[in-house]
Amino acid sequence: MTDFIAGFFAPWIICGFILVLHLALPAQRTAGYVRDDLTGKLLEYRLNGLLVLLVLMVLWVVFGFTGILAWDWLYSHRWPGLIGSAVLGLILSFAEVLSGWPTGRSFVADLYFGRRMNRQFFNSRVDAKMFLYLLGAAMLGLNLLSFTAHHLVQFGSAFSPGVVLYCILFFWFLVEYLFFERVHLYTYDIFAERVGFKLVWGCFTFYPYFYLIGLWAVADLPDPGTPWWLLVIFAAIFFTGWGLARGANMQKYHFKTRPERSFLGFMKPGTLADGRNTLLCSGFWGVSRHVNYLGEILEAIGLTLLLGYPARWLLWLYPLYYVFLLFTRERADERRCAAKYGELWEEYVERVPRRIIPWIY
Repeated sequence: MTDFIAGFFAPWIICGFILVLHLALPAQRTAGYVRDDLTGKLLEYRLNGLLVLLVLMVLWVVFGFTGILAWDWLYSHRWPGLIGSAVLGLILSFAEVLSGWPTGRSFVADLYFGRRMNRQFFNSRVDAKMFLYLLGAAMLGLNLLSFTAHHLVQFGSAFSPGVVLYCILFFWFLVEYLFFERVHLYTYDIFAERVGFKLVWGCFTFYPYFYLIGLWAVADLPDPGTPWWLLVIFAAIFFTGWGLARGANMQKYHFKTRPERSFLGFMKPGTLADGRNTLLCSGFWGVSRHVNYLGEILEAIGLTLLLGYPARWLLWLYPLYYVFLLFTRERADERRCAAKYGELWEEYVERVPRRIIPWIY
């Protein structure tokens, strides 16, 4: 029972510590894309996600070497940790939604999607959305290390190279995500989504525990014997996806902040305009309207293949989740953009007819 209580409250303590780190560590103050509803000024954000993650990783290493906590403590307490994180996320979701005014939708809809958009706390030192993204990434990073450590402790020199490579590449995903934290100030999530159960519970529970569903399935399994050349191919699939997703997002960020300059020195910003709005239709955004979604799906497929055991259906929940999420979001994006841009969007659709997959869909 004592072990269960420790595991249950561990995420509460870790999340509180992440908040303290975010408030205490130096941060870059950056103006975003969203404007304050009252003043009309661009909202400012304190960004230090990569530094927070670095401090957490150093502490994890120190605790492991000194014996304060076993390397795989979070793995050993994964079930009570998952339950504790889910309960905390649920409590905070209700607290956030109940503190806002109803939107006119049902309470269930308000609870899931949220009632308020741009929530900032502690004299604007903490932005709810950016902190939640940081929180989810940091907790996922700790779980990745702990789950991989369990595999290494259990199998020693007979470990699976695919599991280690999975951890390395997933960590690459987290590090570069936080390194480019400022870019996310210009994405759909920051200006279109409200703060509710979907975001709060998602970042407290779904993001840090579901995304590594593959390791839940194989951390206790021996090396499947995947040939090294296949591991190279699977890693190449991951980096192809990363190149598409990061390249597309960076090109859009580059265009919104420096519209007159070529991206990477050679991608000239081809655009469509109607006098009020301008749409980017060159480079990554000229091959399909949501090529970044294809990139994220390929990243998930590459990571899943690295683990081996392709016949185990549980491993495929992660890429299937991305397929469901992003193909659904693409349809929502299309409706929103059609309503916002009108004939200009129709012209863009004619210019770039593929939705996600170049030349196919």
